[in-house]
Amino acid sequence: MTDKIIPIFYALDERFLKYGIISLYSLSQNAKRQDCTYRVYFLHTDVTAESKIQTKQLEREGLEIYFEDVSDYLESIAHKFPLRDYYSKTTYFRLFIADMHPEYDKAIYIDSDTIVQDDMAELFDTDISNYVLGACHEQAMVQVDEYGRYVEKCLGLDRNLYFNAGVLLINCRAFRERNVLERFIQILQVYDCVVTQDEDYLNLLCKDHVLFLDQRWNTEIFGVIAYPIEEAKVLHYIMFNKPWHYDTCPHADIFYRYARQTRVYPEILKELENYSDEQKQRDTDGYRNLLNLAIKETNKEDNYRKVIEKRYSADRIAILQKIKEYERAGRFDEDVENDPPAPVLMPDDINYLKRSITEKAKTKVAFKLAHRLVDNLIRDKKLIIKEIRGIENFRNLNSGALITCNHFNAFDSFAIQLAYEAADQNDRTFYRVIREGNYTNFPGFYGFLMRHCNTLPLSSNLETMKKFFDATNKLLKDGNFVLVYPEQSMWWNYRKPKPLKRGAFVFACKTDVPVLPCFITMKDSEVLDENGFPVQEYTIHIPEPIYPDHNLPYRERIEDLKQRNSNIWREIYEREYQTKLEYLNIPEID
Repeated sequence: MTDKIIPIFYALDERFLKYGIISLYSLSQNAKRQDCTYRVYFLHTDVTAESKIQTKQLEREGLEIYFEDVSDYLESIAHKFPLRDYYSKTTYFRLFIADMHPEYDKAIYIDSDTIVQDDMAELFDTDISNYVLGACHEQAMVQVDEYGRYVEKCLGLDRNLYFNAGVLLINCRAFRERNVLERFIQILQVYDCVVTQDEDYLNLLCKDHVLFLDQRWNTEIFGVIAYPIEEAKVLHYIMFNKPWHYDTCPHADIFYRYARQTRVYPEILKELENYSDEQKQRDTDGYRNLLNLAIKETNKEDNYRKVIEKRYSADRIAILQKIKEYERAGRFDEDVENDPPAPVLMPDDINYLKRSITEKAKTKVAFKLAHRLVDNLIRDKKLIIKEIRGIENFRNLNSGALITCNHFNAFDSFAIQLAYEAADQNDRTFYRVIREGNYTNFPGFYGFLMRHCNTLPLSSNLETMKKFFDATNKLLKDGNFVLVYPEQSMWWNYRKPKPLKRGAFVFACKTDVPVLPCFITMKDSEVLDENGFPVQEYTIHIPEPIYPDHNLPYRERIEDLKQRNSNIWREIYEREYQTKLEYLNIPEID
């Protein structure tokens, strides 16, 4: 036996213990690993000494059972809570696990109304080092539109990225580092979530930091189950349809297969037999009332989303709404922010290649100033680069390359600049294509940077554009890098890849250089910007370069390169955000 411990937590009271015993028995029967100890904790406030003794009879070699009375801990933090019902609601206890047990970096939480059909060691071994939680999609939110609308309209979350909190793999270290418990206490001061309560809070607090597990780890006995029940690793009898209350409960036979092997089986049968029609009617009413409560919360004038939006800049809210409108209309290549009219960049106004000593000196000064700006942004957490993945693909380039990237922030080109510097490609210069207005409109400090940091401005003048095309082609042929935004629009903090235009890929095919299809994904940080929104943590993805296919005719070659770029971005988006790329195409009802 090794020293590896798998900590597994239940949260219950004396009344619910019998169901927890059945769940634990099923867990123990499928706990096959010999190289670890399954250490099970029952968090409670009222379990009797006799019940503890009887339950601990399930212990065996490799399976330890502990009862942990959390009353003293709850009392020690009670002064922080605006509500008192957290004390009696055992579902809140899962929020305390990481802080109560600083010795654990990772732990499993599981509800008592479950049956385990697989080895929980397999779940525990899942890598969640980059996440706060591992969890499964909440099927009620996915399959019932009223609940889905509640999640989106009241909480401001994506119904397809809302998790059920009945089975959790908790990154305890990240839970503590991100102060999830303290932030839970803070959010209680703002809004009382009454539909799924702590599950709502957890989804709000862990947004963007959840690894969605194979749904089989939390197979909710609800609605449509998309695979044979034998494949379910954990069955979760959610809501009101419990097998100990209804002999018609789907897959009750699996529950009773384990229940009849436990000492509580007679109690379970008695409860099933004595569950009255009146109690069943209360369940029916309870489900209907919960659905109506979700609808009521959705339509409240001061629901959670609207309360939080009050702290946001009205201008940013309007921009986000405009983005939705443009997405529905398919106007992907149009800007949503109204820039002031820009003076036209004329041919004599610019020397794209900047060969003179004076121009080179200005560029050197501009880059020093730009670096100081970027360093300050990073220091002040206005620009957060969490990770650069695939830097070797940038580093291994041995020719010029057309770099593509999604465009969602004025600072995103700085992120790609930092990736270029991390790739240590000092013998190749990094250029970026910018808008005409960015070059001609900005006065002072920012105007100096826009004009001298190796920028290649577009122009509405045809003669200037000829100079632009000639210069860009030469720079690529000479082995340099040129950053282009093939979406041709910037939508603030927009996460989806937009349909691409062909212009960037014309350059790549004409100069026969590869495309480096970079894509930046975002997660909410805990830092708020000047508009009241979370500053985004960027992960820069640098896939392998893609090359023009010489077996195709020239026009098809351009389209092929564009399509491959689109496919790569889509794959990154769907993998990192754990959802399909879909665009809005129906009217929104607020």
